[in-house]
Amino acid sequence: MSQKPTLPGDKIAIIEEFEMGENTFDDGQSIRSLVVGTSEFDKTNRIASISEMRRPAVAKVDDVVTGNISALMNNMFAINILYINGKPTHSGIECICQARGAKKRIMVRVGDIVSAKIISHLNGVIHATISEPELGVLFSQCIKCGAKVIALGSNVKCVDCGYIEERKLSNRFGNSDFIKFNSN
Repeated sequence: MSQKPTLPGDKIAIIEEFEMGENTFDDGQSIRSLVVGTSEFDKTNRIASISEMRRPAVAKVDDVVTGNISALMNNMFAINILYINGKPTHSGIECICQARGAKKRIMVRVGDIVSAKIISHLNGVIHATISEPELGVLFSQCIKCGAKVIALGSNVKCVDCGYIEERKLSNRFGNSDFIKFNSN
């Protein structure tokens, strides 16, 4: 038997009627929900539990993610994860990628589409790297005029204005068929 959706902390039963089941806790008077989901009651065994709704997709260590650069900081940048191992995700989760030894080198720009590998989960933060050859910038545009850029060694060159800028390019840079992105 299912009830209306519950939120963490919602009261679903009293301890005199039911025992704790999956995804619940006992606050001393009531059985409460630990997760977002729907309450279920096993009347035979007198157990109240919560059937958890789908969790957002979170990249695990060694997963390859694709996303856009959302922020640049001193020695790191944030990637808004759009794909995990090629599968779309709408979780809105970001990962951080350190740019060690790149103080004067421009590795990425805000808006670039990059591929990165997840290396750890520390203190609630997902950490990634773009150091392998297949990782790095997959798509970029000229920061001066917004036109298409082409690879020129480890640089990108604008086909319209000729501006050249360094990036950490993936060996798949320029393959427009890697993934089609929606701007929304």
